[in-house]
Amino acid sequence: MKEIKIIKNRSDIGAGTRGSDMGIDAIEIAAINKGSNYFDRYDFEDVITENESIYNKENNSFGKRIENVFNQCKRLSNHVKVNLQEGKFPVVISGDHSSALGTISGVKAANPTERVGVIWIDAHGDLHSPYTSPSGNIHGMPLAAAIADDNFDCQINDVDRETTAFWDRMKNIGTPGQKVLGEDIVFFGVRDTEEPEDKQMEKFGIKNYMVAEVRHRGIETCVKEALEKLSNCDILYVSFDVDAMDCDMISYGTGTPVPKGFDEFEVIDIIKLLLQSKKVACVEFVEVNPLLDKKGNKMAETAFHVLESITEDIEAL
Repeated sequence: MKEIKIIKNRSDIGAGTRGSDMGIDAIEIAAINKGSNYFDRYDFEDVITENESIYNKENNSFGKRIENVFNQCKRLSNHVKVNLQEGKFPVVISGDHSSALGTISGVKAANPTERVGVIWIDAHGDLHSPYTSPSGNIHGMPLAAAIADDNFDCQINDVDRETTAFWDRMKNIGTPGQKVLGEDIVFFGVRDTEEPEDKQMEKFGIKNYMVAEVRHRGIETCVKEALEKLSNCDILYVSFDVDAMDCDMISYGTGTPVPKGFDEFEVIDIIKLLLQSKKVACVEFVEVNPLLDKKGNKMAETAFHVLESITEDIEAL
């Protein structure tokens, strides 16, 4: 039976909207209100944060708070690496999605000779670099850093030396250089991208299972196909951004809500089928923002339902 370690990363400094740092507490409250002792059952670790950096007046416009996000990802990477080395299964619950770079870097650092694949369940591609980002928010950049590709062909920003230096350091967290090959990424539910990200998806042949395709062809068929595409990978990391779900159906309790997404039962089925491959080494939940929730604590309740539903499958690994 696999031992779960919950890693709580209450950081939202990579996002454009504050509040996802409270997502972990909101999920825990959802568990309590449901009468569940889930968070008493498993050991956990808290990652030290730098959320006070939101008050910094000096900012790198094309990589906002990049020094602090770098520090955060480095810390998270270490937590993930150590737990994997101890044979545990890290369930990472983070604020904003910039954390994924830390988690992926930790997975790679614990398995430096293994090929790591990524399943990205999200409304967004998160393939921007500081050179292409329209916002400068680093939660839109974790995959670009993980594949170490700046996409200079689509450059729109003139990035200063300090930002460039920190960006280069971000690409080398955990182990030097690329953590994941561009072709070893599969998207589920991505439906809000910019042209530079579309170009990267095309360049690397990143398959995106959009919601309509998954419903038309069936979850089992699509997941099986995704696993075949990643068959050369030794280890898989699953990243679940709650905005992959339909904001109108579920909740607007996330920083960048997008309509026409999955429902929670589809997400549960996708993750459960991925876990059956026995290759998944780490799962991450991100971007629950209770400050934006118009339905009480609905988004956190839904995220907890997904977490609780997949836990038995993780323990069976």
